[in-house]
Amino acid sequence: MNYRELTRRLRRLGYEFYRQAAGSHEIWWNPVTGRRTTIPNHGAKDIPKGTLAKILRDLNVDLDELRRA
Repeated sequence: MNYRELTRRLRRLGYEFYRQAAGSHEIWWNPVTGRRTTIPNHGAKDIPKGTLAKILRDLNVDLDELRRA
């Protein structure tokens, strides 16, 4: 899953861009739950599995829920 696909699905779940972080990273958050995470924006490159797992843990979202969004 690349940055564009991940952020599209997160928007459907109510997450939004919060601010730019260091380098090519962004902070995303959900205003309802208050959860946030850092997402790397490396263009069309796939996000590594471990990084994606950490993002989902930070947001308390499971992979199935993300895929359904």
